[in-house]
This record gives sequence, C-alpha cells and structure tokens, in this order.
Amino acid sequence: MFRFASVLSLVAFTLIVAPSALAQEGEELTEAQQIYASLEFSEGPGTFDVTSRAEIDLPEGYDRLSAEDTAKLMALYENPTSTKEFYVAPTDERWFSVFSYDDTGHIKDDEEIDAGDLLSSIREGTEYSTRERRERGWPEMTIVGWQSQPSYSNATNRLSWAIIGESAGQQIVNYNTRLLGRTGVMSATLVAAPDDLDTAIAEFETMLEGFRYKPGNLYAEYKEGDKLATYGLAALVTGGAAAAVAKGAGKGLFKAIGLGILAFFAFFGRIFKKLFSRNTESA
Repeated sequence: MFRFASVLSLVAFTLIVAPSALAQEGEELTEAQQIYASLEFSEGPGTFDVTSRAEIDLPEGYDRLSAEDTAKLMALYENPTSTKEFYVAPTDERWFSVFSYDDTGHIKDDEEIDAGDLLSSIREGTEYSTRERRERGWPEMTIVGWQSQPSYSNATNRLSWAIIGESAGQQIVNYNTRLLGRTGVMSATLVAAPDDLDTAIAEFETMLEGFRYKPGNLYAEYKEGDKLATYGLAALVTGGAAAAVAKGAGKGLFKAIGLGILAFFAFFGRIFKKLFSRNTESA
C-alpha cells in the first residue's frame, strides 16, 4: 500500500520548482522520487532523539527522520541543508516540523520584546536580502506582518511567534518556536497550510509536550561559568544579528538579518500534494 506525502516546499523565503509528479504505475521513478522512497521513517509510539541534546515522545500516528535523511529531504526541495536537523510529523503529513539545535550559549530571558521594532528590522533585512534572492533565482518576498507576535513563557522557557510573508501573490505563514536550553536553543519550525494553521499549531503544541532536554542540558541547570550568548530573546526572532543592528552596526547587518530570516522561513512555499510515495509495504 502506498503512503503519499502531502508536502509543503522547503525553501527559505521562496517558492521552489516542483519535483516531478508521482510516476504512473509502470513508469520509472524519477531520481527525486527514488531518493524520497529511500527515506527511513521511524514511526511512533516511541522516544526519539532530536539532536544529541534532546528527545521527544511521539505517539502512534507520528514519525521522524534521522538527521541524515532529513538532509536528503531538505535537498530534494532545494533547501539549504545540514546534518543537524530532524524532521518530525504526523504520518499523513498534514503538517510537519523540523528541529535543530544551535549552541549559542545560555540566553538570558529577562529581555523585553518590542514587536514593532522587530518587525521593522525584519522588513528592512528582507529588503537587503533581495539581491541574494535574485542571484539564487528565488522569487522576492515581502513581509505582511505578524500572525501572532513573539511571546515568551518563563514556565516552559519557550519563545513562539508567527509571521506572514508574501511571494508571487501567495501568502505564507511561518510558525516558530525556540526552546531554551542550558547552553543553547532548540529551533522547532512548523510547516502547515495557512487554512489549517490553527489546527496544526494546536497539534504541534500538544506534540511539544513530549519534548525534553536530556539531563545536563535543561535551562534551569545553568551554572556559573557556562558559555553565555551575546544576544537575547529579540535576536532569536530576527536571526541573531538584530542585537548588533540595534547598536548601529550599519546596513550590512540588515542583509544578515534578511539571510537569517531565510533560515526561519526555510519551510514554506507552494503545497505539492502526493508528489512522492513512501516505501510500499510488503505484500
């Protein structure tokens, strides 16, 4: 029996060229389809690593890809790849998420966030990244505004926000979560169709209840002498360069912000349904 992927494209702040459609019965699979069919999905229920720092309990109906296979999936959709990302999603891929860890140092969470200033920085950074986008052959992106403004929970050490972008006449929504750890931060980016976003966020938040840092990596386990980050919560929203820009470091860093936003919008674009089939089950 075939399992089909209901896939949103994965390119930073862009719309990608769709892979070839699913081959008809009797036709040879394209190279991209062969790569997709080779991916090994680990299905719940079970506990799975999401980087070496943390793990997540997944119920039945959810699965995960290793860092190696996640990189293959990113490459299929012409997304900048690494070997540090982990794909986690419902098996029917009505939405999906990607986790990655950044060893930033301990991020102090006592900073107040000015959503208006952040949005201005993001917009200007996006403008400065236009040349880079053109060189890569990517459609231009504009920032519409917040879907939900940045919000931080001291109880869970979790920062969340959603921002609306527009490209080629299509609006896209990127929902981001940052989970603070002892000496770094876990990024969890949710991909969902805009019409399904509210439902997807609710399911995603429920799934995150099974997320935890491994012993020694919890935010509360910070000790004097641990590495400290050079920026705070606001810079997590803009890609890390905002702190320097706020100090008047110049327009060059606005481009850095724009490129940082590329990473945070790495999981949006057109919706391509049933492009690939997962491995067939044994008869």
